[in-house]
Amino acid sequence: MDGNTPLAIRYPWPDPPAEGEAVEIAQGVLWMRLPLPMALDHVNVYALNDGDGWTVIDTGMSSNKTRRIWESLMAGPLGGKPITRIVVTHHHPDHIGNAGWFQSEHGAELVTTRTAWLFARMLQLDVQESWPQETLDYYRSAGMDAEFLAKRMTQRPFNFCDTVYPMPLGFTRIKQGNVIRMGGRDWDVHMGNGHAPEHATFWSRDDDLVITGDQILSSISPNLGVYVTEPMADPVAEWLEACERLKELARPEQLALGGHKLPFTGLPIRMKQLIENHHSALERLQDFLDTPKTAAACFTPLFKRQIGEGEYGLALVEAVAHLNHLYHIGIVTRTRRADGAWEFQRKR
Repeated sequence: MDGNTPLAIRYPWPDPPAEGEAVEIAQGVLWMRLPLPMALDHVNVYALNDGDGWTVIDTGMSSNKTRRIWESLMAGPLGGKPITRIVVTHHHPDHIGNAGWFQSEHGAELVTTRTAWLFARMLQLDVQESWPQETLDYYRSAGMDAEFLAKRMTQRPFNFCDTVYPMPLGFTRIKQGNVIRMGGRDWDVHMGNGHAPEHATFWSRDDDLVITGDQILSSISPNLGVYVTEPMADPVAEWLEACERLKELARPEQLALGGHKLPFTGLPIRMKQLIENHHSALERLQDFLDTPKTAAACFTPLFKRQIGEGEYGLALVEAVAHLNHLYHIGIVTRTRRADGAWEFQRKR
């Protein structure tokens, strides 16, 4: 980089589009927002003009309200032109939630990674009316607060199908190294990891646009969680590996279009920040583990703030992820308490 290279993170659009509206952030590229019923109250979606139709990046969480917003967007900013293709960055419900609706009701082609499609369709078909014992055991193993667990057990378990529209068979696969044409541009496909397995990002060959999904976000860190489906997973290692690899593609002038928060420039410095933030959190966590601790006891060194009830579940799975990472690289040991909770301690 020369001395004139901008190093700051900048937000060219300080205000997001209002509900049902779109902002053109580059020729033929529209930025829109859909609401989410959670602390992170929105997801960004994008439409790229293919001439005779639109390619849409991500779809929001499945709900009648979200689909009404989509119908308003299609009639308004999208000019009544058909959405012919849905490209999904990863399998989480706020991104793939309405993909099946676009396929079955609008005849759109679904394009995503094999892992994203398999995960989404498998989870969408797996309906739990009561809490599986494996899930309760996992929560206890993480040291979940007893009152929080008791309250959660009175509620219906989270089911993917509650937030993801039924997905028909069939999709078009993208993988690492592919080139896909969208919005009059050729985009290199590069896979992220950690936040979600085989998470697709798109890097324009023709201008300075990058579609990062949730792999790289402007002002928050992607959640890196461990779940009952793979309790010994190490998403922290996977995410750090992906970030180290992707940062070689980053340039200060690129406009990064993330799944949440605001589009930004300054991608190299943001990736450096994200990587360093996790290494710092791991160092704080090691110091905290001079005495044995459960995952639920590790919020303060990890997040440096109070965790409310609405954030508790995501904080817990992220704490497990960081502890698993330290365990896998041999820095901590773990022992099982009589109540089933794992306690982690730094090796002496």
